[in-house]
Amino acid sequence: MALGEDIRARVEALEEAYEFFLAYAAQGVADDRASKSGGQLRSSLARATEAVDGIGACFRELVKAQGLEPVDAWGDFVDAVERDAAACHAALRLVGAQPAVSSQLVDNLNASIHLRALLTDFFLLDELLR
Repeated sequence: MALGEDIRARVEALEEAYEFFLAYAAQGVADDRASKSGGQLRSSLARATEAVDGIGACFRELVKAQGLEPVDAWGDFVDAVERDAAACHAALRLVGAQPAVSSQLVDNLNASIHLRALLTDFFLLDELLR
């Protein structure tokens, strides 16, 4: 898979998970193990966690491969993406490690500045790379 395709697939996985999380949060589920959508929740958490892991390095490689300028400005922003990705990854892992995941917990994950910051980073990068 080409680098750009890998990044796009990772971004799409996180966006799809976020959209599912919004729907799950609205269900009022107390425990994912008793929910029809509990399996899909766990799958979405796993895909999002995997997608976020290492995505900053992927962006760094893309910046280098495309020779984007100015190098220091791109480097500083990719540093920020890596920090946001690390925080988002930690939040996703923590939620996924819980024995029971409620709609309220997922609602709080969706509201997390870590998840929102990374999604916003992606939107900004998408515009910059057009």
